[in-house]
Amino acid sequence: MMSLHRAADRYRGGDSAAGIDSRHAFSFGHHYDPDNLRFGPVLACNEERLAPGAGFDEHPHSHTEIVTWVVEGELTHSDTAGHETVVRPGDLQYLGAADGVRHVERNAGPGPLVFVQMWLAPLAPGGDPTYDLVRGIADATPYDLPAAGAVLHVRRPAAGERVPVPETSYLHVVRGRLTLGDEELEPGDSVRAGGGSALELLATGPAEVLVWEFVTPAQ
Repeated sequence: MMSLHRAADRYRGGDSAAGIDSRHAFSFGHHYDPDNLRFGPVLACNEERLAPGAGFDEHPHSHTEIVTWVVEGELTHSDTAGHETVVRPGDLQYLGAADGVRHVERNAGPGPLVFVQMWLAPLAPGGDPTYDLVRGIADATPYDLPAAGAVLHVRRPAAGERVPVPETSYLHVVRGRLTLGDEELEPGDSVRAGGGSALELLATGPAEVLVWEFVTPAQ
């Protein structure tokens, strides 16, 4: 089972007057869709575009595993657990909200900021908040997220390179163009694979793809 979801079909959100443009792959906020609440542990895959000076003021999270990938610009992050960092393209930021944490996300730089933020459901609730920042992740480097029973694979295939898609997985195209069978994928497109026939991506030029592999079956 495989389903393709186009960038143009994402729910639009944010606040244009505040310089925030949000594009949601799943039911989110006032865009409620009971048939699109999650896929496996993935609860949200949001594309965020922040103008210089724009951002999200301090707000709470709980029982959510939050992974952030910067596409362009610099994301300034601070949270109530004492972490203050700047996340740049190629860095991976992880915040495990556990019983509760508050954070601020802002574009403090001079240029536009674009990032992808993915929320995953934990296998078990509770605990203390956790934080991790990995600088400059190389191609094909996996990031293990045992709290959600998932592994993130960062792939940057060159033109003509093939990328196998895990049997049960969720993938998001960050840059470039690829094909999956007879389908052409572009930035912002996503694929939900729930098992069955083996799938394989083919890059038609330099590309960047985030691939979540699920340890437990997708729901």
